[in-house]
Amino acid sequence: MRPRPVLRAALASVLALVALSGCSADDEADLRYAGDYSSHPPLAVVGYPSMGTLGITQQVVWHIADGKAGELTSLADPDQDKAAAEKTADNWIAAFRKGAGGKVTAEFYDEGSYRQTVVLYLHGTSQIKEIHIRPMSVDGKGVWRVIMAEPDPGEATAVAPWVPKTPGELGSKTAR
Repeated sequence: MRPRPVLRAALASVLALVALSGCSADDEADLRYAGDYSSHPPLAVVGYPSMGTLGITQQVVWHIADGKAGELTSLADPDQDKAAAEKTADNWIAAFRKGAGGKVTAEFYDEGSYRQTVVLYLHGTSQIKEIHIRPMSVDGKGVWRVIMAEPDPGEATAVAPWVPKTPGELGSKTAR
């Protein structure tokens, strides 16, 4: 998929500004996000994400689609076991890479100020993946991180009984 002219112009402007002003770590992250955004299919959304929950969910889908286990693992809750997060990233990529590269709908459940359940519907493969994200402080900054504690491939691909088969069936309210 080729970037749209408006996105290309915006990205070129950002790159020029960064080149003229120097590049901080935040600028580099913004550039990576802009590049990822313009090179992936748009994520369809159901429910009520915050800017933070939407941003990290997009990154999860993009890193799965691109097979970037290291980048996916970097989104994990830092309080988790690192080996389990790495194995979970490998499992998610092995199971969902093909579907994550196509049309994806993310349904955001419940209120998202302190944690959020997100169900990913991978339309091309008819797969469903539930993820959990929560806010935390990392290096003094408020960020969202993903719970990645599914080192068993069966657990990584299991669909909870409450998860609907199609987006919107529960009105973005968990039925647990």
